[in-house]
Amino acid sequence: MNTIKIDKKNTKMIAHRGVSKLERENTNAAFIAAGNRSYYGIETDIHKTVDNNYIIIHDDTTGRVAIDDMVVEKSTFDTLRSLILTDFDGAKNRSDLRLPTLEEYININKKYEKYAVLELKNAFTEEEIHEICARIEALDYMDHVIFISFAYDNLVYLRRKYPNATAQFLTSKYEPCLIERLKAWNLDLDIRHNALTAEILQELHAAGITVNCWTVDEPERAEELISWGVDMITTNILE
Repeated sequence: MNTIKIDKKNTKMIAHRGVSKLERENTNAAFIAAGNRSYYGIETDIHKTVDNNYIIIHDDTTGRVAIDDMVVEKSTFDTLRSLILTDFDGAKNRSDLRLPTLEEYININKKYEKYAVLELKNAFTEEEIHEICARIEALDYMDHVIFISFAYDNLVYLRRKYPNATAQFLTSKYEPCLIERLKAWNLDLDIRHNALTAEILQELHAAGITVNCWTVDEPERAEELISWGVDMITTNILE
């Protein structure tokens, strides 16, 4: 199995949780698979742990991807790092499949010269947002990170200290007030693809807003979005 190749024209393709149809999502294996392909960026999700550290995982619990089911934000960093993740077929013999650290994720993006599309999961404090950024700054990669979040305040906290950071507000629907909310803090948009129309995209572009959309795995839908001129497509398998 490999990625499905499409004519992406000028649209930038983002690997959703790495190439997550080829490798277990949000693992270094999935990130490296994306790094070795033509993707513009590699998306992932970051959570805080109970001992004030950070770990890469999408869900609030580990049961969908690991043998043991734990609540991420009530577990320690070392405990979460010790978990062995299951492969797609349920196999438990892939000792390389573990929850990555923020630093591992950033360094893979840096090695393969990809943009890191980092979703700030749940609600962080302003200090936590700044600490995450400080860790990325220590790796000299802040200029190549796109921050995304469903939590609007996360992006406000980011913007207060990092006015030039690239940030996209995540949403599953389009509302008339959205453009003003985005412009208030100089934010771009990452919207569920089936909430996007050609007319809405034109309106967003007219307001100077870059538009990413998620999660598109059907070539026909991706080609339609590309024909409209969408800036980015987040996908599990298209390339």
